[in-house]
Amino acid sequence: MLEEYNIDQLNPRANPYAKELKQQITIKLAPTVIDYFKNLSTETGIPYQTLINMYLVDCVKNKRTPNISWT
Repeated sequence: MLEEYNIDQLNPRANPYAKELKQQITIKLAPTVIDYFKNLSTETGIPYQTLINMYLVDCVKNKRTPNISWT
């Protein structure tokens, strides 16, 4: 291994998976929602955060919108 590398001589290339990287955010969810996905996680063996992400990705793919009614 070299002690120093010349960065100009390296062959950098774009990460082909960069579009698929997840972004960490903070979101407030109702305790019932968290409990629901944690219970589902126990049943399926899939981490609850992954289940939430899978559900939201499905909503995006199928262009689902929430039913909003103001009273």
